[in-house]
Amino acid sequence: MLKFLIFILSILLINLQYQLWFGRGSYQEYHALKQMLEQQEQEHKALKSRNDILTAEVLDLKQGFSAIEERARMELGMIKRGEVFYQIIE
Repeated sequence: MLKFLIFILSILLINLQYQLWFGRGSYQEYHALKQMLEQQEQEHKALKSRNDILTAEVLDLKQGFSAIEERARMELGMIKRGEVFYQIIE
């Protein structure tokens, strides 16, 4: 009877170890999910940084004309009235 109990407990222990290392929710799966989570957090930080920059730019464009004027000058080549435009060709 004792040998049978030891045999059953051994089978149970082997089954539990198998589940721990290779089954659903295993140690390997835990590490894979942990890596995916770290990667997602890095992507989230990058996207949050980009969104913060865009938010600051939108607020700047809403509040002041200097940002609009700067954009018009740089992107569209516009000049103010009374200014003289000099183009330097290298």
